[in-house]
Amino acid sequence: MYVRKKRRQMAEINVVPYIDVMLVLLIIFMATAPLITHGVKVDLPQMQESDLVETKDAPPIIASIDSQGRYYVSVGTDPESPMDAVEVAAVIKLKLQQNPETPVMIKGSGKVSYQEVLLLMDFLKNAGVPSVGLMTKSFEE
Repeated sequence: MYVRKKRRQMAEINVVPYIDVMLVLLIIFMATAPLITHGVKVDLPQMQESDLVETKDAPPIIASIDSQGRYYVSVGTDPESPMDAVEVAAVIKLKLQQNPETPVMIKGSGKVSYQEVLLLMDFLKNAGVPSVGLMTKSFEE
């Protein structure tokens, strides 16, 4: 007669298959991550209020880009004549040496390409501007 041995139940989990699955998933994610596009097509929102920058004693320096891609610099309300991006950066650098606390804002036309605004921001960064604000149009206007 055959006597069956009683097997004792094991209370441990065998994690080796889970480790294999995890490594396969890791390899898949590492291979597909560079292929994913980084960006979503969105419509940029308008802001309710544009009083985000507090002007202490000095009026802000405003670098403007019109719809033809010409650059202007204004301190307060009087814009100067059109200039290229390198000249804008030099003028703003000179004005920031006089008063480093002055905020710098970029005011771009809605018809200007995003590349033009980024180019101006890059020139301003290379000129030593610590931070740049972007001006927006409110809903009421």
